[in-house]
Amino acid sequence: MSLASELYRSIQARVRRWTLARQTPARTQTLTQNRIFILPSRAGSVWLLLLLLMLVMAINYENNLVYALTFLLLGVFLSAMFHTYANLAGIEVKVLPSEPCFAGGQAAFELELQRHSSRQLEQLSLRLEHSELEQIVDLQQARQQVRLYSPARRRGWMSPGGVKLETTYPLGLFRAWSWLNLELKTLVYPEPLDTTLPEGAQGQAVSGEAHLSMRRGDDDFAGLERFQPGMSPRQVDWKSYARGRGLYAKHFAGHQDPDYWLDLDALGGETLERRLSRMTAWVQYLSTRDVRFGVRLGSFVLEPAEGEAHCTRALAALALYGLEGEA
Repeated sequence: MSLASELYRSIQARVRRWTLARQTPARTQTLTQNRIFILPSRAGSVWLLLLLLMLVMAINYENNLVYALTFLLLGVFLSAMFHTYANLAGIEVKVLPSEPCFAGGQAAFELELQRHSSRQLEQLSLRLEHSELEQIVDLQQARQQVRLYSPARRRGWMSPGGVKLETTYPLGLFRAWSWLNLELKTLVYPEPLDTTLPEGAQGQAVSGEAHLSMRRGDDDFAGLERFQPGMSPRQVDWKSYARGRGLYAKHFAGHQDPDYWLDLDALGGETLERRLSRMTAWVQYLSTRDVRFGVRLGSFVLEPAEGEAHCTRALAALALYGLEGEA
């Protein structure tokens, strides 16, 4: 039985390499006849062996009842094969935008499954090529979203490889599967290193142009302005929004703390990845407190700003710094 398992895994590995090599990566793939493979499962192989023994008994003893039972079970076997194949045929798989993640965590990839027939598709198993985590889906609606996970081991752009879609429904006698070469891609930020933000003299170690302090909350109110993407949600004038006047942000004038700079070159004595991890944690810390900050990564300079969009640009720059062919 172990020899049969090794042979089965070898066949699946060859099919995976051959299928993915002949497919052009795309954001949408449809499971057609030339993309679905089907073989008897372990239970199906035992079923076939049982049918063979029953056929030998029927021939040897010339028993019509055993003949009838043998061909009845053979019909069930063949019917299961067609139903298992139909449980995959025609499914359309579409790639949805994926959210960035941090190294050391799990990268999530969003897919949308769509069936074009009225028949419900059940017990669909999905997993990524280099992951053992499976998602079991019953496609009872016309469209359904699925999230697959894969370990994010290093920063930069991550592509998890192909996607395997598999089923043994309805009787488990056959295993039908397909490998899809989808354009799955997500950005992995450096793993944050939980360290205290430098203050005072320690701020000079990261090229701090001034002591870190929060934006004062008692500045003079100067009016309202249209809310722009990247502004802090704390600036939203919710009273105006509740009155139906649109989305406005409060504008304050007065004292403002000096900008804070994070400079990679100033963090000497540590490895590049450790310095990037420190800066990642500091970018998160400053962003959650609405502090203006700038980032220097060698020749790359991100001017001081604040807000979610600025935080995203800073983290993306940290994720791609020093990686060849990344942009």
